[in-house]
Amino acid sequence: MPDKPCIAVVDDDQALRDSLTWLLDSVGLKTLAYGDGEALLDAEPGRHDVILLDVRMPGLSGLQVQQRLGERGDDTPVIFMTGHGDVPMAVQALKAGACDFIEKPFNHQQLIDTVQQALAQHRRHRQAQGRLEALRERYAGLRPKERQILVHVAEGLTSREIAAELGISAKTVEVYRLRAMKVLGAANLAELVRLCVALELVAPLPDTPSPS
Repeated sequence: MPDKPCIAVVDDDQALRDSLTWLLDSVGLKTLAYGDGEALLDAEPGRHDVILLDVRMPGLSGLQVQQRLGERGDDTPVIFMTGHGDVPMAVQALKAGACDFIEKPFNHQQLIDTVQQALAQHRRHRQAQGRLEALRERYAGLRPKERQILVHVAEGLTSREIAAELGISAKTVEVYRLRAMKVLGAANLAELVRLCVALELVAPLPDTPSPS
């Protein structure tokens, strides 16, 4: 059986932590509760799937905790819990990359829905990261000439233009291109270009001239 998703509950209010722990456990989620931001930051990185984080706490504020998580490369989705008058701070948190915020007192179903949405978003992000890592590994297995040709193909050059650029025959370009497509798992030219964009070999869109 796969591990249950783990939700970090970070709030200095013991009663609220206990209430949220009970609520999340009741819908099949695992929780780890922390009384302040420092305790969360001291926890083992990567053990949480979503972080429920209070905006106002003694010691580090929720915004400061969010900043430190970002500085160490922790991309776990953060949902801020805000009290009355904290909405401007929550908006600031969203601009800094928070997933969402929810106001106290909570509507239980709304909180559960918000957590589930964040979990789904994080799952999609991790899957995308996994696909990108696999793509990078396949790209690393290409020969230097194949990598050069990939860039030129993604830039829109024809086989004859690439051949002239690299000083090889158009037939050789085709051989290299087809092998590169096979290694990367590209079924057609359009997919090959998309993979090159994902690998950041070329920009997603061509540069447009600035208006004079």
